[in-house]
Amino acid sequence: MAAGETAELRWLTSRSEVRRSLPAAAAGFLTLPWSYRIGVADRRMFPELNSILSISLENIPQGQFVVLSDHNGDASFLIHHFLSLYLRAGCKVCFLGLVQSFSHYSAVAQRLGISLPQARERGQLVFLEGLRESLGELLLEDVAPGERPLDFLRHPQADLRGLLAFVQRSVSGGPEWGPPVLLVDDVSVLLSLGVTVGALQDFSHYCRVTLCCELKGNVVMLVRVEEEDGEEEGSELLLKDLTHQCSLALHVQGLPTGYCKDIHGQVEVCQRVVSDPGDGLLPQKKLFQYKIHDKGVTFFARGTSSAVL
Repeated sequence: MAAGETAELRWLTSRSEVRRSLPAAAAGFLTLPWSYRIGVADRRMFPELNSILSISLENIPQGQFVVLSDHNGDASFLIHHFLSLYLRAGCKVCFLGLVQSFSHYSAVAQRLGISLPQARERGQLVFLEGLRESLGELLLEDVAPGERPLDFLRHPQADLRGLLAFVQRSVSGGPEWGPPVLLVDDVSVLLSLGVTVGALQDFSHYCRVTLCCELKGNVVMLVRVEEEDGEEEGSELLLKDLTHQCSLALHVQGLPTGYCKDIHGQVEVCQRVVSDPGDGLLPQKKLFQYKIHDKGVTFFARGTSSAVL
């Protein structure tokens, strides 16, 4: 039986059988949005997206600061794409998972042909599980600020030096790994934990200096913009600042015309020259629509979907 047929049969297995095969912590995987439920047939994740961004396993950009954002949409599939891409390329990855458990990311990665437990065991992946670490932080005795990654939970006025120190230790890998990468999902959740926009701006700045400038690696941060967020120091202000710093911005949003079964949303791609970080984004922007399938995601130019042609 061909490999493609095997993958398809695996995907067509009944929901109950798939649920029994997953870890207990990931039993609710099949209830997640379609952006998480991607088949294993296309092991390159989204080849069309890679073509749009001019990246591949053999041509991983260095010194990139990538900002992912969403509004009335879900950009989580992009986090999984970049995680899969960098691990396959042999990069040393530090992943700050602030909104989901390790079991969740592992279950999704397994369907994409990546084993996160193995990557962590061999030292390629350093994963900070924010949900678990936050509980442990609150149960600890008094600890001086700056000694633990999430010590700001105990010291509301503290900055993110502990988290930055954790990142810097994690990306100092050996020569067996490629350029280091920092993934954050998602940085805006720290706002709800009492961290100020100014502290997050400082954190992102020093992460960019450490990884992009000094180590020639990459940083990928996800920011979610809440529709009801009208405060001055909110996710929208944070997104504007990170967009000004970044070299590549991908913004996922719903269709302005509403729901469509053949087009699930659109992605706005903004790029600029990495060698000149002082300037803003280049004025030209590219807009692509996408459709999520059982085995991947299709990207196409606006108005070129088979549904409208």
